[in-house]
Amino acid sequence: MSERYVLGLQEIDETQVAVVGGKGAQLGALTRIEGVRVPDGFCVTTDAFRRIMAQAPSIGDRLDRLSCADPDDREAIRTLSAEVRRAVEEVPVPHDLATAVGRALARSDERAAYAVRSSATAEDLPTASFAGQQDTYLNVMGPTAVLRHISRCWASLFTERAVTYRQRHGIDHRTVHMAVVVQRMVLPEVSGILFTADPVTGNRKVATVDAGFGLGEALVSGLVNPDVFKVRDGEVVARTIAAKQRAVDALPAGGTREVAVDERRQKQPTLTDAQVVELVELGRRIEARFGRPQDIEWCLADDGFQIVQSRPITTLFPVPEAGDQENHVYVSVGHGQMMTDAMKPLGLSMWRLTALVPMLEAGGRLFVDVTSRLASPTTRAGLLDAMGKGDPLIRDALETLLDRGGFVPSLPDTGPGEPPAHAAPAPVETDPAVVTELIERGQASVAALERDIRTKTGPELFDFLLEAFEEHKRELGDPLLHQAITAGMEATWWLNDRLEEWLGEKNAADTLTLSAPGNVTSEMGLALLDVADVIRPHPEVVAFLQGVEDDDFLADLPKLPGGTEARDAIEAYLDRYGMRCVGEIDITRPRWRERPGTVLPAILDNVRNFGPGAAARRFEQGRQTALRKAEDVLARLRALPDGERRADETRRMIDRVRTFIGYREYPKYHIVSRYFLYKQALLEEAERLVRAGVLAEREDVFHLTFEEFHEAVRSHQVDHGLIRRREEDFRSYQALTPPRVLTSDGEAVTGAYRRDDVPAGALAGLPVSAGTVEGRARVVLDMAEADLEAGDILVTPYTDPSWSPLFLGITGLVTEVGGLMTHGAVIAREYGLPAVVGVEGATRLIRDGQRIRVHGTDGYVEILPGVRRQDDKSTP
Repeated sequence: MSERYVLGLQEIDETQVAVVGGKGAQLGALTRIEGVRVPDGFCVTTDAFRRIMAQAPSIGDRLDRLSCADPDDREAIRTLSAEVRRAVEEVPVPHDLATAVGRALARSDERAAYAVRSSATAEDLPTASFAGQQDTYLNVMGPTAVLRHISRCWASLFTERAVTYRQRHGIDHRTVHMAVVVQRMVLPEVSGILFTADPVTGNRKVATVDAGFGLGEALVSGLVNPDVFKVRDGEVVARTIAAKQRAVDALPAGGTREVAVDERRQKQPTLTDAQVVELVELGRRIEARFGRPQDIEWCLADDGFQIVQSRPITTLFPVPEAGDQENHVYVSVGHGQMMTDAMKPLGLSMWRLTALVPMLEAGGRLFVDVTSRLASPTTRAGLLDAMGKGDPLIRDALETLLDRGGFVPSLPDTGPGEPPAHAAPAPVETDPAVVTELIERGQASVAALERDIRTKTGPELFDFLLEAFEEHKRELGDPLLHQAITAGMEATWWLNDRLEEWLGEKNAADTLTLSAPGNVTSEMGLALLDVADVIRPHPEVVAFLQGVEDDDFLADLPKLPGGTEARDAIEAYLDRYGMRCVGEIDITRPRWRERPGTVLPAILDNVRNFGPGAAARRFEQGRQTALRKAEDVLARLRALPDGERRADETRRMIDRVRTFIGYREYPKYHIVSRYFLYKQALLEEAERLVRAGVLAEREDVFHLTFEEFHEAVRSHQVDHGLIRRREEDFRSYQALTPPRVLTSDGEAVTGAYRRDDVPAGALAGLPVSAGTVEGRARVVLDMAEADLEAGDILVTPYTDPSWSPLFLGITGLVTEVGGLMTHGAVIAREYGLPAVVGVEGATRLIRDGQRIRVHGTDGYVEILPGVRRQDDKSTP
């Protein structure tokens, strides 16, 4: 028979994952690193597993049922996975395979004790570690026991946790195979885990060693708190010595047991500093071999370290490539743009090509290098002030780095800083004509792009787009545009500061800006109420829309009474706003025009929760509330000393904020309008490549950069392997949480709210829209799956303009990302919704259906006691 069922570890390297699984491949590679000791052993290959699976009764049918099971149906997964495991374990090990294993044991010492470890082909990968998903058996003695535990390892490919893990990661059970590693058992004095990068902060220059007495099982299972050592530049820089009361030891006849540690040893360090440094040096050697930070299991026996496993640390956020060895500080672009999801390569490259500042990519996200501005006293204060207004946690993280000293270089003060390129010499006057002119300019530019781009194809299209990107940037850099935006923002801050100082009013501008004119994003939400008014009188249309499952429904609407009017209303809405979507800064995201079903949940919520004419009524109510607030504030100011002057200044600022604050949303609207035109033209080119047989499907171009796409159109050639690798990278990036601030050492610097006015147990955030509201939290991670009722409070990671239609039916807003002038904050104020943003971990700490109280004036959220309703949908 041609298959080789058993390979010695010395015969294996990291290229053989398909044959020996991830763990086996890593161990084989470890044996080839000078100075690294690995316990002797061998690997039972995936050929043996496939042979066993072929003999397991009804295995195909069982796997079909398992693959079709809902990953959230734990009972079904538990039952079906147990059936598959029994079927695998009951297959007798064929004689020739048993003989091959016996020979391998005899070459070592079949009377010795062994560790029998699962090694799946989807395991210890750079994109997913699968740690703890399959089984390991320690201190196994004798050939019969080894064979029995090899069968158990094969079966452990189908543990409930492994099955669920694969289904959640979109991995087909049939594509994963199991090898088994069999190694001489090490009976260590001390064992533990070495992370060659700090697993908490991500700092690549700090290694962390966890150590405990006896077998490492005590640490892995959480039986004991380990000693923890941190090492930087060959020196132990921190240590925590734990009271290690328990340990796991090997039994003489096989198996393991939990034992008490002698009281005199419990608080003794498990390792000397010299041993810790020696271990980290080994880890650095292993890290260099595999080219990325490692999670390493080690043992100390007979005064020497042995390595029993090494896998990539998959949770670390990648570091932007600066091209030098200097220290750098990077700030997340996504946190400013309210889109922290991973982006595909075409989206990343298009945003970089149309941005006004240089950006770097890491982990599917974009970052700006702020090192030089942070280092110079001339620009530092301005940077910190801007960051603080956008996201106080970013400012605090930057100040944390500065306070440490040494990391950020210190540049000499060069005097007054240069104004930014887009700055104009004087602020604009409070003249609505300025806003009208800017909007007309933007509309004309989009219309010209739409006209001209139609005539461009092939390489000529890409040359045209490069020119269009320059025009795009010229518009974004228009001094008048920045003056108008700044005027509205500064008037908001002036009103909040002065009215709190003079009248004790917190966040007064939140009420004064209600229903400000000319806000295209708030108008977008109100326009969807008008669409609901058209649909509401037609029950058959409502029932039809409630059952829609695809995006082809518009063509079927005219078959129903009132359907033509409904279709026309939705089409008109999409004509004006169909270029929007969640995460719209990523050109690869499907737009509402491409997937009109996305807006149906919001339309149906409006049909259910509102009556006819709600849009005009809500806008007028907000306008009247703002007018009454202005009259009240001005009257109270006039009663103060020097009141007429203060009232006159305040009136001018109220006029200014209501004139300009709505325009804040227009530049993004025009950007996204242009992006949709770019996308339509590029997808037509992708279709041509599909018809020419260059691409399998048009969305493949999303995994190419703009430049690579251009080259593919020019040459009619594409690297399909690159596209597949980029797809895998994107899936791995989706699982990562981007930091607000990242250093070139890989450290994710976490900011904090330095406040003492937040009640115990409350979640601190940034107050962006005044008021206090109590209600049911709806934790929504995907706008298309929102199921909101009147009075609900929306809790979500971030909101960009596409979320604003949902704001109409809620009473409060909580987000994990945001600042005073980000889109969600502006629209929350426009609609009068109490809102707190920048609440770290809000979607994890607040459970769907819980009652919460949002303090939009003071900036915190209280989780209230009470039981969730039975019909609440739980969001994982």
